[in-house]
Amino acid sequence: MIDDVLAPSLDVLFCGINPGLMSEATGHHFARPGNRFWPALHLSGFTPRLLAPSEQHLLPSYGLGITNIVARPSAKASELSRAELAEGGARLAAKVTSAAPKVLAVLGISAYRTAFARPEAHIGPQPDLVGGAHVWVLPNPSGLNAHWTLASIAEELRRLRESIPKSR
Repeated sequence: MIDDVLAPSLDVLFCGINPGLMSEATGHHFARPGNRFWPALHLSGFTPRLLAPSEQHLLPSYGLGITNIVARPSAKASELSRAELAEGGARLAAKVTSAAPKVLAVLGISAYRTAFARPEAHIGPQPDLVGGAHVWVLPNPSGLNAHWTLASIAEELRRLRESIPKSR
């Protein structure tokens, strides 16, 4: 199991689908070299420099955190069952209620649709709250998600960043 990166009153709690095998092995979120989360986070302006997965502990200093919908690692998110995603969605809502971030940013539209029974959801801001937080759905940054480029993922993260009221 990989630990969450949490702190009180985060601006954004990023939520992956589940840990990949490399993340499970290292204990760091989005650890596979082909994953575009860390480069997109930097290119979007959320961090002043490119962070390595091993520097995930620095995220709360930027008002950011990371968790997953499902804790079980797998080689591909497609290995998860609908039931696992739905159960993970319920656990995530409770976690968000406790952590109280301004925004829950889910990285994966298909997983979001399944976990929260929102089949019509789209990339971007959502009309519903989860655990009291606003929700923004982002593209899955996995290198397996070839429909999205690093630049387009970074652009979606930038849109999210610019939508958050400045309080820091």
